[in-house]
Amino acid sequence: MEEIKIGKVYRHFKGNYYFVENIALDSETQERMVVYKPIYDRTDCGIWVRPEPMFLEEIPERPDNVTGQKHRFELVEELEKDFTK
Repeated sequence: MEEIKIGKVYRHFKGNYYFVENIALDSETQERMVVYKPIYDRTDCGIWVRPEPMFLEEIPERPDNVTGQKHRFELVEELEKDFTK
């Protein structure tokens, strides 16, 4: 499994971008959870968590995969902005 890069931007297969804040552990199961936030305006929530295997999972072909990605989230190398501020 690919290692999540904390402090980096990932693109969701539906096209939006997210900043990975950290990795957390579920208090009951010790499962690794990715803590991330959208870097676009949303009114419903500011911080999200998702199990690490789901964050990195391969997705089947589907019509809403506007990026053509192989995985649910993929690292975006070309963004230079510092989203930690």
